[in-house]
Amino acid sequence: MSIAEILDAPMARAPLVPPRPPLAPDDLSALGRLSLIRRNAIASWGQRAYEDDIVRGRFFGRSSFILNTPDAIRHVLVDNYENYTRTPAGIRVLRPILGEGLLLAEGKAWKNQRRTLAPAFAPRAIPLLIPHMLAATDDAIGALRHECGKPVDLREAMQRLALDIAGRTMFSFELEKHGAALRGFVNDYGERLAQPRFLDLLLPLGWPSPSDISRALFRRRWTRFMRGLIAERRAMMGETGAGGAPRDLFDLMVAARDPETNEAFSDEQLGDQVSTMILAGHETTATALFWSLYLLALDPATQDELATEAKGALASGALDVTRLTFTRAVLDETMRLYPPAFLIVRAAAGPDTVAGADIASRDVVLISPWLLHRHEKLWDQPNAFRPSRFLPGNPPPDRFAYLPFGVGPRVCIGAQFALTEATLALAKLVAAFRIELLDRAPVTPVGVVTTQPDRSPMFRIVPRG
Repeated sequence: MSIAEILDAPMARAPLVPPRPPLAPDDLSALGRLSLIRRNAIASWGQRAYEDDIVRGRFFGRSSFILNTPDAIRHVLVDNYENYTRTPAGIRVLRPILGEGLLLAEGKAWKNQRRTLAPAFAPRAIPLLIPHMLAATDDAIGALRHECGKPVDLREAMQRLALDIAGRTMFSFELEKHGAALRGFVNDYGERLAQPRFLDLLLPLGWPSPSDISRALFRRRWTRFMRGLIAERRAMMGETGAGGAPRDLFDLMVAARDPETNEAFSDEQLGDQVSTMILAGHETTATALFWSLYLLALDPATQDELATEAKGALASGALDVTRLTFTRAVLDETMRLYPPAFLIVRAAAGPDTVAGADIASRDVVLISPWLLHRHEKLWDQPNAFRPSRFLPGNPPPDRFAYLPFGVGPRVCIGAQFALTEATLALAKLVAAFRIELLDRAPVTPVGVVTTQPDRSPMFRIVPRG
């Protein structure tokens, strides 16, 4: 169904089935599939990947396995997770921008970082950060009011909002004056260096590829920029607030201590953690908010239901996230259809048996939330936008069939933070504006680092009563 047909169809058209990339032929050659992966990884899978429990293939001389059963995923990501590590290509691509932070650390280093950071991201820390989230959202709504009735790029607006939330929750100040530089770093890296090249895949990790030289130069500029942000935060506000009370994530991370060794993060480690949290946090939240607004623009009835809930929750003067059950369901369903992290790739450190398949050392195991969330055996109407499936009273999805933040010991440490900020922001935005699409051409998801739109459609926003 085209976008024009979706927008012009009567209300009985529900449920909405948004556009998706075409399926790749199942017999596509290895070179053809590699070419597709470089342009759009989620367009490289054929129908079998959405139907079979396990899809076997070959990848640069090694066997590869796409796993689509909850039991197999539990085995790899929970029961035997220490046997599965990031691939050398993944490390090459992410290390220059994330350093040795939590996302890339392995073994003892990861365990030390995880337990040190855990208190900063515990549910009890979220109330400290909610005022920062709401203030950034209110400022974004104020800026958008000047765009009412005009074509507006909500993708860019959500990137700015998510970056502002990241800056305020991390440093207690706006990143407006640094926003252009930060987005420039992210865009430059995504366009030039984030995709693995042929030699990145072929060479051992200890052998630098030509792209690694460019990544090393980027790393120098990036770490210098992050050091400047941290120095500015310390100069403006010191380490903690009055009486030593924390004010933001930076205070919580500076105060964090390993519960076993009582060691704090060094300045270099702190810089890598800040990089990881700002980049991973703002990019995934911006993506989730954009796709949510896109789907709601295609589905006005669902948008109005969300607006009604949000206005009711706002009536008391304070926005309580626990009252936003439908808003949260819309967000959950959006992340099912457009998971921010669309692919988890692991290399086997040693032999194993998964779902009856023999895994050899260095074989590649792929767990794709994109495939898993749309798998024919796991979901009713898997390609349809149906937020009701996540409402209370309906059976919850299998814990290992829905992975917007991963699962197991390495589940995203900021998941609760991200869900809170996205739910609050979406509720306030839709309570303030009716969101309409001006551009009727399909918007196709592209899997690069996150699940991005292939272009930025233009919207119109209209103030609600």
